[in-house]
Amino acid sequence: MKPIFNVPGAGAYAFIMGIISGYPIGAKIVSDFKSQNICSEIECERLLAFTNNSGPLFIIGTIGSSLFYDTRIGILLLVTHILACITVGFLFRWWKASPQYNSNPPKIYLDKYTNGNTQLAKLSNLGEILAASIMNAVHTVVLIGGFVVLFSVIISILENSRILPIMSLAISPILNFFGISANYTSGFITGLMELTNGVNAIASIPAQKISINIILCSFLIGFGGISVLLQVLSITSKSKLSIKPYIYGKLLQSSFSALYTFLILEHFMFFRLDL
Repeated sequence: MKPIFNVPGAGAYAFIMGIISGYPIGAKIVSDFKSQNICSEIECERLLAFTNNSGPLFIIGTIGSSLFYDTRIGILLLVTHILACITVGFLFRWWKASPQYNSNPPKIYLDKYTNGNTQLAKLSNLGEILAASIMNAVHTVVLIGGFVVLFSVIISILENSRILPIMSLAISPILNFFGISANYTSGFITGLMELTNGVNAIASIPAQKISINIILCSFLIGFGGISVLLQVLSITSKSKLSIKPYIYGKLLQSSFSALYTFLILEHFMFFRLDL
């Protein structure tokens, strides 16, 4: 973690769990690092830029198998998603690396943990710790579900009020510049707001060049959507972490993810899926 990403070794936990568990677990762990003084504020900002990612269950199971009916597509999207987040992490190793910023983490000693900063699991307090862990997990799950429902309602309102088609007309010249049909604009805007609804809309668009559907889904997975952004903001605001590195990181990750997906689709025969 230190040579590649310029963060302490503890950041590996946030990195791995962020990939395995999906949004917004990476941000939750980084926020805990800040609250518990495991990493400095600058190191937490670096971690925040690349450790909050979509999980393999969603990418391979939901998008690959359920939406595209092809596990290969799910594996491709997962690989490019991870490659993109590693690329962003490497670029962010220089985030606030100038001498004016103190990037040294606070020193944490074992006695600090035993004196009330963090509870050690013992048989006597095991029930208390399990209860706190379950409540913490339930709170996070409800938070995620609440944002998904909220943005599903917002998207439905925009569609029924004819605002979404107007937004599609505004963004269609940008997609046309990249040779993408205007049929994708509505699904793309939906995905920028809420990831699940967006990839569902794009995957269901019939096209001979299915690579366009895959690349757009790759971009949206890397970005995560405004819904995930607000989830992260609700988590990081408690630890007073800046949301700016997360936004910059997601914009970079979505671009790199789409680029890597395009290159693999073009140069690897196994993933030549266009009719």
